[in-house]
Amino acid sequence: MRLIKAHAYGNDFLIAPEQETPAGMDRPELARTLCDRHRGIGADGVMFVRPTEAGAVSHLLNADGSGAEVSGNGVRCLAAWLARDRSLSPGARITVETDAGPKRLTLLDTSGCRFEFRADMGAPTGVREETLDAGGHSLKVVVLSVGNPQCVVLGPATQDRLTAFGGVLAVHPFFPEGTNVELAHVESPDRVRILIWERGVGPTESSGTGTCAAAVAAAAFGGANRTVEVIAPGGAQQVEWTDETIWLTGWAEVIAEVEWLAIPSPAR
Repeated sequence: MRLIKAHAYGNDFLIAPEQETPAGMDRPELARTLCDRHRGIGADGVMFVRPTEAGAVSHLLNADGSGAEVSGNGVRCLAAWLARDRSLSPGARITVETDAGPKRLTLLDTSGCRFEFRADMGAPTGVREETLDAGGHSLKVVVLSVGNPQCVVLGPATQDRLTAFGGVLAVHPFFPEGTNVELAHVESPDRVRILIWERGVGPTESSGTGTCAAAVAAAAFGGANRTVEVIAPGGAQQVEWTDETIWLTGWAEVIAEVEWLAIPSPAR
């Protein structure tokens, strides 16, 4: 089974072309096996993809085998593979069909195996403040959807706070499907620093949708501009929140093609 590995700011994914995936596989179990960082290849998620003329259709599973509607970094990783595979030049456009709808990306620049894109991530919905109990602490949070559920805690973005609140909020009963969690500190009107606890994964170095959600929350309730640099542990991405959509700009890098040998038995 051939797989492609790519990452965006340390948020890494395996790309599994449909034609390479054996029929009848238990895909959640396969995702858990592949994403195991000691016994598998290691990744934050697996994208099962079917290439199309315009780009690809993608279905994402998290490292724990659970489904995810979309990943901003993931669609960029997929687009980077397509750009490399198809020898695309800056200005080319790629459409990735996700479970949260189509995401349209424009290739801005290439450098070796690294590809920079500006992506139309769609408009946020349900943006509002809520107060939730997290481990006995009353927290004011910003909840919203950017194609997937997000919970942003404005204030200090420290590892202690991520450990204390990230896992608790990710499975809080308020979010029936679980949620991604971001701690977001507004350092200046044009810069926000975040830490991420991703649903079905845990702490990650970056998140494209989390970056978008943090930017929206910071602009709506934290005094940030609607065009802002969002800095995660893996690096900085640019977000522009307009009346129509969220534009996310950043890079992804294709790092390996892998032949997976330890294929589990098909589901029965």
